[in-house]
Amino acid sequence: MSQLQLLFLPWLDGLPNAELIARIGSVFSGVVFLILVYLFSRRLFLPSLQRIALYISPHKVGQLKVHFDKLNRRLAGFICSLVFLVTFDLFYLPHELNQVFLVGLGEIAIVIYAGFIVSSVIVISGAAYNQLSFAKDVPILGLIQVLKLITFIVSAILVISILIDQSPTYILSGFGALAAVLLLVFKDTILGFVASIQIAANRLLTHGDWIEFSQYGADGEVEEIGLNTVKVRNWDKTITTVPTYALISQSFKNWRGMQESGGRRIKRAIYLDLHSVNLVDDTLMMQLPTSIKSTLGELNCNTAIGFSNVRLFRQYAENYLQQHGDLNQQLTLMVRELAPTQYGLPIELYCFSKDKRWIPYEHLQADIVDHLIACLNAFNLRPYQSVSGQLGVQ
Repeated sequence: MSQLQLLFLPWLDGLPNAELIARIGSVFSGVVFLILVYLFSRRLFLPSLQRIALYISPHKVGQLKVHFDKLNRRLAGFICSLVFLVTFDLFYLPHELNQVFLVGLGEIAIVIYAGFIVSSVIVISGAAYNQLSFAKDVPILGLIQVLKLITFIVSAILVISILIDQSPTYILSGFGALAAVLLLVFKDTILGFVASIQIAANRLLTHGDWIEFSQYGADGEVEEIGLNTVKVRNWDKTITTVPTYALISQSFKNWRGMQESGGRRIKRAIYLDLHSVNLVDDTLMMQLPTSIKSTLGELNCNTAIGFSNVRLFRQYAENYLQQHGDLNQQLTLMVRELAPTQYGLPIELYCFSKDKRWIPYEHLQADIVDHLIACLNAFNLRPYQSVSGQLGVQ
């Protein structure tokens, strides 16, 4: 009999089935006591501690409210499980079978709740770390996931040891024979963990980076760097997951350097019809519009006779870029001539825009190319194009 049952029996003396009533009353009292302990912990004690922490640091703790609520629920369950074991002899039936089953159940509950509590503490620590200024440069999501995985593995070992009534070392001794199988099962996890450490240590990738990984069809911003996968939101709003270890074993393009630099590169080629290349003469110079002459400058206009119209166009294009207010003049800026191909003579523009945003960058690039193509006719040049299988105009 439980201690509370022995206390009830003198009061119930003379009633039929007094022992059964005392037993039910004792168990019922234990259940009610556990409910009261849970309500006190969940609704009063733990929320009071959370409010104190929120008062001390309202901004940081306020952002972690969801995680703290989950931790409070788990702490309340842990306290109830602990109280259940401590008060077992007081309320419940200390029979050998009951003790084996109910006490074992209580111990399992304590282990499970303890594992969840440690997991919540790890998550809260990771969330608090992410509030730091340098957290974006050194992500630790992979480490957080590894710690949670270790916590759940330890909890599972302890639960199994309780079920089979053996020491945890007995279970661990059998892991040596399963090492090869475990390495095979957790291969991706182990590779991902090593890759996460290398990524964080070498700052290969951070949250918000624009990466391009053609092997996996990823072209967009990094949203999450996990233990096994890296989540990338592509520019078409689809999401691609890339294995974390692939970022170490294979090559990918990170546009962070461009984002942190003074501009975004413009590199476009205009292909000229080779049949339109001629020497500059007085007639051409007289036909040039005033706006083009002012951009070329008097010195170039006076010394252009005898040179090719391609050189004159290159000089104009380079002066035009140097006078453009939306280009970064501190970075490389040039107009160069590439080797002739079957598609004509490539004239390449190489410069950097000040605005690195995608849409303004594309608009600026298009405006520059459109302007220079429109100016070709003034230099008696023609762009190369192939229409309906026919080559450029002869």
